[in-house]
Amino acid sequence: MAEPDRLFGAAAAPLFVQVQYYIVESGELESALATKLAKSLEDNGAVQHAPSANNANISFDGLTHIISATIDFEGYEKAEDLLVPVVTPSWVDASVAKKRLANPRSHSPDPRLYFSGLVVCTAELPDGDKDAIIGGVLAMGGLYSSAITKAVTHIVALTMEPAACQIAVTKNLGCKIVLPHWFDDCLRLGRRIDEGPYLLPNPEVMRKALTDRIPETARPDLQSAISAQPGPLPTPTGSPSPERRRLNVFRNKSVMLSTDLEIGSHLRGTIEDLIKSAGGSVTGSVKKADIYICHYREGVEYKIASWDGKVVGNLPWLYHLITHNAWTSPLRRLLHYPIARGGLPGFKKFRISLSNYNGEARIYLENLAKAAGCEFTKTMKQDNTHLITAHQISEKCDAAKEWNINMINHLWLEESYAKWQIQSLTNTRFTHFPPRTNLSEVVGQTPIDRQSLERNFFPKEAKPQEDLGDDDAPEPVEKKDLAIGRNKVSNSSAIQPPSSSNEKLPSHKPRHSEGTTPKLVQDPRRLSEGAPLRTPATSRFKAEGKENETPSTTSSRGAKDRAAAKIHNLAPDIALYEKEKKRVGGVMYGRTKGENREAELVRKRSVSQEAEEDADDESRPVKRNKKVKGPPAMRLLVTGYSKWSNNKKKENEDKMRLRDLGILITPDYLTCTHLAAPKILRTQKFICAISHAPAVLSTDFLEACLEANRLLAPDAYPLQDPDGEVRHNLTLPTVAARARTNAGHLLRGQAIYCTEHIYGGFDTYKAIVEVNGGKCMLYRARAGSIAAARAGGGDEGEESEEPEHIYLISGVKPEEQRLWPKFRQMVAAVGKVPRIVRTDWMLDLALSQQARWDDAYEVTAEEAGAADAEA
Repeated sequence: MAEPDRLFGAAAAPLFVQVQYYIVESGELESALATKLAKSLEDNGAVQHAPSANNANISFDGLTHIISATIDFEGYEKAEDLLVPVVTPSWVDASVAKKRLANPRSHSPDPRLYFSGLVVCTAELPDGDKDAIIGGVLAMGGLYSSAITKAVTHIVALTMEPAACQIAVTKNLGCKIVLPHWFDDCLRLGRRIDEGPYLLPNPEVMRKALTDRIPETARPDLQSAISAQPGPLPTPTGSPSPERRRLNVFRNKSVMLSTDLEIGSHLRGTIEDLIKSAGGSVTGSVKKADIYICHYREGVEYKIASWDGKVVGNLPWLYHLITHNAWTSPLRRLLHYPIARGGLPGFKKFRISLSNYNGEARIYLENLAKAAGCEFTKTMKQDNTHLITAHQISEKCDAAKEWNINMINHLWLEESYAKWQIQSLTNTRFTHFPPRTNLSEVVGQTPIDRQSLERNFFPKEAKPQEDLGDDDAPEPVEKKDLAIGRNKVSNSSAIQPPSSSNEKLPSHKPRHSEGTTPKLVQDPRRLSEGAPLRTPATSRFKAEGKENETPSTTSSRGAKDRAAAKIHNLAPDIALYEKEKKRVGGVMYGRTKGENREAELVRKRSVSQEAEEDADDESRPVKRNKKVKGPPAMRLLVTGYSKWSNNKKKENEDKMRLRDLGILITPDYLTCTHLAAPKILRTQKFICAISHAPAVLSTDFLEACLEANRLLAPDAYPLQDPDGEVRHNLTLPTVAARARTNAGHLLRGQAIYCTEHIYGGFDTYKAIVEVNGGKCMLYRARAGSIAAARAGGGDEGEESEEPEHIYLISGVKPEEQRLWPKFRQMVAAVGKVPRIVRTDWMLDLALSQQARWDDAYEVTAEEAGAADAEA
């Protein structure tokens, strides 16, 4: 009898039978590991492409995967354009372990996919938080697992109580248990920060106060990329003399040094000797060069090198290659690429200062700000426009809040420079500061944007016609080029003739016979050799269905003819590609046509389900799709609910049940439709929410809905607190009516100051003032603190018989009392009346939604004296 596995055909093919790979060796992927990977791949049917010196001439013919620990190699941009996946060595191990090809996206070395390599599991999180975290992890290259396995790297939980956390600790799985705040901060910044401050059971973000000092972060890796100006010529590591230098980073490369470098003949000679000793050569022709070194992004040679796809870098980048004897792209670091004379348009009007960055990171940002064209100041004054800071704990940060100076992180500067466009300050990525993170740890991770470079410094439409000869004939269109929407043929076929009939054109090779495809010229630099010239012939091709097409005023060239011919010849391939693209998995990872069609239909799934299967080694039944919740019937803000106090588990369970009933519990007082509280409270949530006139309910409404397991009528559960109304001299219906009339403008035009040590914290009163339309500023008795008062606090056109008052909300602590004389003096100097008031004034005003005044609100000298006596 036949063997069971042969009853239905031949044995299964090797795992990597369709894989053709190339291994990029580097400091992180050394020769020994490369040999081990190659053996594992070839034992399972893969085919290796021959290594290339310095990875400069990788053959992409048939190549399906590049294995590299970094994206810092010469062929990466081309691999990205051709959609050849670049994967880390872990991809091989994961594929062998699972006996199927792993998802390349989850094993990418691309720093933009900053969650690549993470396998995340959640433990008893609310559905909304869970879905948001899973979506962010999958989008940024990570994987999600619904079960705890050895593959899980991070468990997301609020406490150590969930069973998943206990299993991880008991079985010593080695995964990290983090707060969901870590993912939120990473996603908001667009960078992966250190998870140390977020680790349970004793996370630093919960244990430390907001004002506690944040440790500095050293960045020695930025040393060779901190300036666009070259330093002293370095000596290669381990090579103290020219005879012992063993550079090979320039092997088979031709380098051109631009005249704008302004270096002496002796230094130029030394650099040229180093290049030649490393196997390279030096040329004076940009057409013959592989690498072009210059200082500014300008000039004919710079543009020609950029148009021809040559590597363009500056002298510090060249020094970096000599120092480390390893290739890195000049686009990876912002200051490794030539700078623009005059800086970024619009940056000259900015005065920028730095805070909380130290060492190499600080020097790098100083030089980057200068290269962008702004004025950099070491000290900060009131005329500064921006403060770039790594966190918000410093005297400069306090002064920036007081002087209303824009305070952002370094990402704003880096991305403005990289994209060559001033970024909006309203983008929350630039104003987000994780509570216990020094953002120096993510300085220097922003690369130059290639599309922005081309658009601003060497646009294709500005390319001289003399450079567009036979050597610019379009390359054969590959399916992978079409997959990313880059129609190379269309750009070449749209070439226009020179504007003047006297201009010379490059020569063309003799025409080929009818019915044959012209052979492409392989060397794009042949243009520089020169050749006889002749007048181009009229195109023999005309698009179908265009009988009345107006002929060109001048003749087209051979490149246009051949481009049209290639489009015609490639039409069947393009049609086949469009058909193949519709199959499950796409062109690269789709199934073969011979596979069972029924299996295709059964195995269709969403991206998240597929990623979950990649992360989970254990077989399990397919779960039913989770029922999609509709929009909530009400958005409820809850404050003062005792049953949720110090009971996070019950709070999360109740929130999930209420969401199923159509009630979304939200902390946002600007968007809530209902407010629930046990009585009238003077909490920040209650007072801020009341300004937008939500329906005020009793917390009995929550308990009734949970008990009935359905959404009850909220009108049956209004908040009733007669004692509170008497105590605060208000009625809730009247307050709601006033709030609707005020429409959030009760304090419009009012400039209100607050001391740093006020009871409840400055941020609390700032939120209350701003939600009612006012402006709240921190007062530290610095010069110019009352600058806002000079412009007037009322609306334009309004006249007031009474002198305008400027308020300072203060307690009676000694450090607060010391501010009073200076405040009175500064307010009087601008012709207004100072009032130093207790916190009750602001709380009563916002709670009643009515401008109130009573002399009892003003802090008196007697109160201050009594407080001193008690102290």
